[in-house]
Amino acid sequence: MDVSRIREDFPVLQQEIRGKPVVYLDSACMSLKPRQVVEAANEYYEKFPGCAGRSSHRFSREVTRKVEEARQAAARFFGAKHTEEMVFTRNTTEAINLVANSLGLKKGDMVITSDREHNSNLVPWQMLSSRKGVEHKVAGSTQGEVFDMAGFESMLCGHVKLVSIVHTSNLDGYTLPVRDIIKAAHDYDTLVMLDGAQSAPHHSVNVRKLDADFFCCSGHKMLGPTGVGMLYGKRHLLEGLEPFMGGGETVEDSTYKGHKLLKPPERFEAGLQNYSGIIGMKAALDYLKKAGTERIARHELELGRMMSDGASGIPNLETVGVDNYALRGGVFNFNIRGLGFHEVALMLDQTANVMVRSGRHCVHSWYNDRKVPGSVRASAYLYNNREDIRTFLDSLKKIAKLGK
Repeated sequence: MDVSRIREDFPVLQQEIRGKPVVYLDSACMSLKPRQVVEAANEYYEKFPGCAGRSSHRFSREVTRKVEEARQAAARFFGAKHTEEMVFTRNTTEAINLVANSLGLKKGDMVITSDREHNSNLVPWQMLSSRKGVEHKVAGSTQGEVFDMAGFESMLCGHVKLVSIVHTSNLDGYTLPVRDIIKAAHDYDTLVMLDGAQSAPHHSVNVRKLDADFFCCSGHKMLGPTGVGMLYGKRHLLEGLEPFMGGGETVEDSTYKGHKLLKPPERFEAGLQNYSGIIGMKAALDYLKKAGTERIARHELELGRMMSDGASGIPNLETVGVDNYALRGGVFNFNIRGLGFHEVALMLDQTANVMVRSGRHCVHSWYNDRKVPGSVRASAYLYNNREDIRTFLDSLKKIAKLGK
């Protein structure tokens, strides 16, 4: 992968702060945006800032065409059979809530998640549990912090209506064995939804080959604008969902007595959409396709190995989550004994412009269960190079000397 060429597309990486280059290692939270995405999003406001599907003038026709092109690009990118299987949302969180509140789950039904879910794939099920009596169970991990497949299979039964599970964990970059999970669930006629917020930017994902029933992701983690996400659903399943939000653009007709819903995906896209974000999302998908998701994954694994090897000799450093770098991709989660996780992140930022994330990474339940207060997470992407990792490791070695 020609990383030097890729970096030219990211103006933010060309700047210096306090005379030093920017080292951005927080892509698991938010990816940087290439100029192609920014230009595509800005084009909407500069050239055709109209409403899609509402008016008949030139601006409206153009934005309608651009949105449809983005939907087609998303379907191709994820291997969907039909364009209509791609719903635009604000983010992964909205997509999960859409399914949670539209699937018609009732008291006595059961939903299974894993023990390393982002709050976005935990809280909605807890809310359904308290409101409707839907039973929520958590599939655990082994002592090595990998998915406990045997334990999961023992939980499956006729009452389980949905397995909603993270594809790749933002905690430590570990990818769950989703093919096996989906097959086991389907043996019980149980639907499966994958939270692909971390897998979509970093791996090749084909929803048909996986046989996922639902798959969702966020644009802001995969080079796209903020405030736009996607939900894939098998067409016959989307047609059976009742939207949990209604309003403009979701109905074919209405009277004072009732209304007639549009077919998917429009029935789930209530109100005015984030047109610039959707158009920018297409540019992001085009960029990732050109870069090659498999090449990206190999590049991240190399950087992950470099972080793991370089940190192995740092005193007082402890890895958080899965220990094997080969299972983590470009994510490296750690703590330094004697130093607070926020303290370490701030020192990295202030001394070397190394930007990482510190805290519990929206996986509070995992940290609370393990009684770990928090951690520091470095996460690489296609625009990071070996020099970034060297800067990170050199700075970390100096900081670690301040620990116990």
